[in-house]
Amino acid sequence: MFRLRFYFMAILFAALALIESQTQAENYVLSGSQNARIKYSLAQRIVPMSGMKSLIISTVVPATFKSSTYNQEVSELRFDFQPQPSNQEEKFDTRGNKVITATWSYPTTPITASVALIAVNWLQLTPLSTSAPFPLSTLSSVERVYLQATKQVPANDPRILAKAKELTNGVTTEFDAVQRVLSWVIDHMTYVLVPESYEAMYSFDSGKGNCQNYSHLAAALLRSVGIPVRIVNGVTLKRSYDARVEGGNLTLGMAQGRHSWIDVYFSDLGWVPFDPQQSQLFTSNRYIRIEVGLDNEETTQDGLIRWTVTRGTQGQPEFEETIDADFPLDETKITAKRQRYGPKSLLLSPEVKASFSPYLADATPPPPAKDTPKEPPQDTPKVETPKPAAVDKPVIFGNLEFPEGVNFAFVREVTSAGEDTRELRKNFLVETAEYVTRSAQYTQVFVLKEPLQLRRLALALQKFGGEGSLWIEILKDENALPGSRLATSEFVSVAAMSSRPGYRWQSFDFSKSNLKLAPGRYWIALGFTGSPVVNWFYSYGKPVGPSDGTRYKTIFDETWSNSLSFEFNYRVEGMRVQ
Repeated sequence: MFRLRFYFMAILFAALALIESQTQAENYVLSGSQNARIKYSLAQRIVPMSGMKSLIISTVVPATFKSSTYNQEVSELRFDFQPQPSNQEEKFDTRGNKVITATWSYPTTPITASVALIAVNWLQLTPLSTSAPFPLSTLSSVERVYLQATKQVPANDPRILAKAKELTNGVTTEFDAVQRVLSWVIDHMTYVLVPESYEAMYSFDSGKGNCQNYSHLAAALLRSVGIPVRIVNGVTLKRSYDARVEGGNLTLGMAQGRHSWIDVYFSDLGWVPFDPQQSQLFTSNRYIRIEVGLDNEETTQDGLIRWTVTRGTQGQPEFEETIDADFPLDETKITAKRQRYGPKSLLLSPEVKASFSPYLADATPPPPAKDTPKEPPQDTPKVETPKPAAVDKPVIFGNLEFPEGVNFAFVREVTSAGEDTRELRKNFLVETAEYVTRSAQYTQVFVLKEPLQLRRLALALQKFGGEGSLWIEILKDENALPGSRLATSEFVSVAAMSSRPGYRWQSFDFSKSNLKLAPGRYWIALGFTGSPVVNWFYSYGKPVGPSDGTRYKTIFDETWSNSLSFEFNYRVEGMRVQ
């Protein structure tokens, strides 16, 4: 008995020590609520082309949805087509989505199709209890549909099955299985706006993808071990919200545009929304649910535009989609507590009362120890080794990937749906950017591993108007927060910035400052005068820098205590000094 007790205690202390070592874990347990009344509208405008025989627009009717966390109640739903279509039909598809199809014959004038509604969206983040077993025991025919493998969600692929079994080895509850799989997906993947493919295997191999890829990979892994998952399509709204953390706020938000996420089925909770990019067991109330299906090849009806042309017709119609959302009521009271376990990338979850073993991300190994040079004997004179001459090498690094020059209002890909039929499907290319020239100042950290003489620093910016000047300050890092100023760039006149649509690198010159930086953390702070209207592009997650490396301060804040969940796009240019 003594040996067994000693063995158990040894395992316990080892597990606690391992959890303690997970200082990089970014798992936050959230509590509180959100309640909003949202006036939402989405409008599509199409200018017909010469030779167009018919134009067909499909729209899915957003429905009321209830779960143990996120809830959506739809009212005052209105559809408007101008001019009136030649024909209009309503039907339910095989996944229960209500689809409205409007057809125009030989259109010659611009056509507008819009939907408007009131969404009362609320989120309750109270402790959830689940005892759903793993493997799941009995499922109805409705849930079993969402175990199917598809091309985009290959749940029967041997590598997917092997990885899912590895992650769920020894698991006895469904929540344990889900949190292990989702945590691995979050750490395995890096968000990119334009992936080469949307299929799960592309992301499994490359570790890259957008919201469709996150959803497909998570669904493939979970379905492969018998957990039903359905793909959800909808819209995220750009209004951010704060979660109160120790010492400040964690500001969370999404870009405004089309988005893909998942529902996971629990036998005792029903269907519960998950966003595989960052959250489990909930989505915020900034999500508008519209369509569900097996994968994103199936959930294509909402926003689908199809047309037929006379043979030999070239070109395509002009297209624009706009989304608007007002919040007559918006109440958020959320606190977040960081955990000592979980993935290295951001994961948000309500408290869950269930049997599970906390996911432990692989700890970053410490750098190899270096031998300490011994002091020579007292009677031996020291010989000074001459220092090598400085050798300068050009360096460019940063968070460099963003869709340069893209006009987000007009981006859609035309595909062929037959010899004389073309179609435009909704896409998920969203404008992830922050308006950074108003009542707050924003900073982004960068980390130097070698000494650098700074020459230039560029930010991914777009000017929308206004006047004044911009500049950048380089700040010291003091206790993991922006500190005193080291240097200021040359000023950039807003009038001299490009007025073309799309984000581009805006360079700020530091060559006159002769600033030489030692290895370490430094902060980029954007300053402005006048009234410029400028957005700074960002990447979901933290693809390059540390998790606490994006911050802001309002005129009411004394410190940089507010952090952001994303990373701004920046480019550092200089000369490496040896």
